[in-house]
Amino acid sequence: MNETSAMRTGTAGSTLPLRRVLAQTRFETVTVLRNGEQLLLAVILPLIALFALSRTSILASLGGADAAAGGADAAQTATAGVLGLAVASTAFTGQGIQTAFDRRYGVLRQLATTPLGAGGVIAGKLGAVLCVLSVQTLLVLGCAAALGFSAAPVSWPGLVLSLLAGAAALVAWGVLMAGTLRPEATLAVANLLWVLMAAAGGLVLARDGVWGTVVGLLPPGALGDALRSAVTAGTVDWASLAILLLWALLGGLAARRWFSFD
Repeated sequence: MNETSAMRTGTAGSTLPLRRVLAQTRFETVTVLRNGEQLLLAVILPLIALFALSRTSILASLGGADAAAGGADAAQTATAGVLGLAVASTAFTGQGIQTAFDRRYGVLRQLATTPLGAGGVIAGKLGAVLCVLSVQTLLVLGCAAALGFSAAPVSWPGLVLSLLAGAAALVAWGVLMAGTLRPEATLAVANLLWVLMAAAGGLVLARDGVWGTVVGLLPPGALGDALRSAVTAGTVDWASLAILLLWALLGGLAARRWFSFD
């Protein structure tokens, strides 16, 4: 009887943390999807960009779908770029801003003192990023299909790995930013970097020359390269994935060292 009770207690002790993390993940996900500003950044702006890049001459004027994707049509190139924007919106800008203001109002500190713990708080945020990113990906691919996107050349393992590695790298640095800067500074820096990643960081279009080499070694450029390889060429860009994982590791170690809940 005592052994049975101990086994039940051990089982309950091992499942309760998971239940708490899942509950926190659900709460964080619903918070993002119900927040108008977050919804605009995570869903509306990427879909507007998808339509604009697929149905206008923006790509051609910037170097074109041919130059950026080796002959792929505009819808393929636009889809790869917009998926990158979606990752940056959710994992970096959105999560960074939300975490910064949660920190200011003491939400992080209060949650860290509950049975959820600091690790559970971070795990819940990571889970929410993956849930929102799943919704974004389905919406982008669905809308892209209506605009001429073809699934035939896509490397689905490469696409999934690119999204996961990109999310890991960007969320690590977004959380580090939120845990070290004032909320107002995080708001300004996160939005500015999102624009720079989209415009010049290699996230939407490949860059040539020395600048292309430099941004290819940074998270947005590596993410853009990995997604373009998966979506337009049907290959897995292992080098870019390795770069993203390295940035994720460095960001995680830095966040562990310098992130402040206060």
